[in-house]
Amino acid sequence: MLQSQTMEHRIRQEQFNVEDNLAIEGYDPVAYQTVHKALVGKDNLSYTYQGVTYHFVTSANKELFVKNPGKFEPAYGGWCAYAMGATGEKVSVDPETFKIIDDKLYLFYNRFFINTLNSWNKDQEDLKTQADKNWNTYKP
Repeated sequence: MLQSQTMEHRIRQEQFNVEDNLAIEGYDPVAYQTVHKALVGKDNLSYTYQGVTYHFVTSANKELFVKNPGKFEPAYGGWCAYAMGATGEKVSVDPETFKIIDDKLYLFYNRFFINTLNSWNKDQEDLKTQADKNWNTYKP
């Protein structure tokens, strides 16, 4: 069982948008929903869930995450929601460009005068449907 858990963790690390196993560039996944802001978490308030590490601003946020990681982990492994829907590609994000939809965090690319959140908002329903399908080909 331990070996299969390790394999699942490795697959998640490969599929999720992480650097050195750290998700969302260290931003607190809970803060997006509780205070509706992108806040950088603290190194000493971290939690690793199935091989992916998250940082938190407060111990209360960490506790909320530990109780229900699925609620707070970003959609599509933290990759750009627009790109996942439009092309099925894994595209990096700007952790400060986000949207909460049905209590789920969606992150978007926003660099070089391209903010994909704007494009997402124009066709959210269809893009989300396609992104869900595309992510199913990646997710562990």
